[in-house]
Amino acid sequence: MPVKDVNELVQTVFSGLSPLVIEDVTDEGERIVVRARTPTEAAGCPVCGAPSGRMHGYHWRTVADVPVDDRRVVVRVRVRRLVCPTRGCRHTFREQVPGVLERYQRRTARLTRQVKAVVKELAGRAGARLLAVLAVGLSRHTTLRTLLRIPLPTGRTPRVIGVDDFALCRRHRYATVVIDAETHERIDVLPDRTAVTLEAWLREHPGIEVVCRDGSATYAEAIRRALPDAVQVGDRWHLWKNLCEAALSEVKAHSACWATVLDAPIYDGPRAQTTLERWHQVHDLLDQGAGLLECARRLQLALNTVKRYARADQPERMLRVPKYRASLVDPYREHLRKRRAEDPAVPVKHLFEEIKTLGFTGCLNLLHKYINQGRADADRSHISPRRLARMLLTRPDNLKVEQHELLAKLTAACPEMTQLAAGISDFAPLLTPHPDNADALTRWIAQVRAADLPHLHAFTRGLDRDIDAVIAGLTLPYSNGPTEGVNTKTKRIARQMHGRAGFTLLRHRILLG
Repeated sequence: MPVKDVNELVQTVFSGLSPLVIEDVTDEGERIVVRARTPTEAAGCPVCGAPSGRMHGYHWRTVADVPVDDRRVVVRVRVRRLVCPTRGCRHTFREQVPGVLERYQRRTARLTRQVKAVVKELAGRAGARLLAVLAVGLSRHTTLRTLLRIPLPTGRTPRVIGVDDFALCRRHRYATVVIDAETHERIDVLPDRTAVTLEAWLREHPGIEVVCRDGSATYAEAIRRALPDAVQVGDRWHLWKNLCEAALSEVKAHSACWATVLDAPIYDGPRAQTTLERWHQVHDLLDQGAGLLECARRLQLALNTVKRYARADQPERMLRVPKYRASLVDPYREHLRKRRAEDPAVPVKHLFEEIKTLGFTGCLNLLHKYINQGRADADRSHISPRRLARMLLTRPDNLKVEQHELLAKLTAACPEMTQLAAGISDFAPLLTPHPDNADALTRWIAQVRAADLPHLHAFTRGLDRDIDAVIAGLTLPYSNGPTEGVNTKTKRIARQMHGRAGFTLLRHRILLG
């Protein structure tokens, strides 16, 4: 629709000031000055609410408005001071213009909304820099004060909550975030992760029926004391993570079994000899009746190290497959094997020149290292324990045909590997919540304990210590995933502020998110 006159243009550009009567617009180069006044209608007294049109005097207010054409806009408004007609009330009052001019503010309401939207995402210095580009000059201190003046949402007490901790200063200070597990709304942020703090908060918010959490014993105790009738739901992601760690330990413990299928070398240097000697020392002390702590004291080893040696019933289980990474020489392995079979004394430098003509881009030192490690003589490139564990823990539909074939060979290397693969495949369907998973979990624990898998036995003992929460996590549709998502966003907020902001500001930004 075309603009017909200057007045209509002014009303269009400054439509946010429509409650005011615009009298003049002046271009002063770096800024635009708008002169306006309030309308002549009666205004209500802020104390008694009685309308009054009796004027006592005038007052000029200068406020900033949203920029126009990358230039600041300053609005000078003539505001009336009126006389209250109610006897005994205040003598005079200054009229306000709701939606345009707020009490004691130096910015219009619409500019304040824009500033709040920026500082809500960027906070101090970053918010001030962006506002400067937008022709709104504010210091970082003003932006932070504006951010802290944004009211926090106050909602009802949810029926299902999720709690989790996050680091304020890693390994030193932690805090706790509480969210509504159904709507994913942030509820509160507590200054630490102690049981006393969480218990006090739960007592102040009655009506919570379900609490989603990870395997923290501290949170479990606080919930039990404050809400004895609430259902605690263990996090399925942490259950799977713990199973993955146990499976990796089992795969490492049976390296001597599945490595023979690949003809992969086992460590046989000084480190391997030390490992075998240490295994015999630990088991000799255990046979003499010494406990694990006594073995650790006599051998000057960590208790967890002694436990690892004690779990291995054979010394060979402590030996590992070398952790070789993919090499630039791998594509030329067959050529190297053929040449070394034809001429065992062929110099490495000659082999280097030959594969270089075939496209090898590495250096001579890399080829020396490759041959000295025996990788050129192996029938196939070996896989690391971590890669084998990853194949065991990957959904079968996502594996390639050759990976299925290789996995079948490796898991058939010994009965323990076969039992490990079966245990993982039986546990994975339990992560889909279903009422029948409680009985299925009981059967799975009995099946695993019947096998010679000590690391999975430790995993099942962890399940027993929190069995009610584990069963609830496998049977109920609730999850602590949304809380983990809030923690991920919290890390982004903390990085934006470079760790220099206090807890009050961080809590404010989390709850506004």
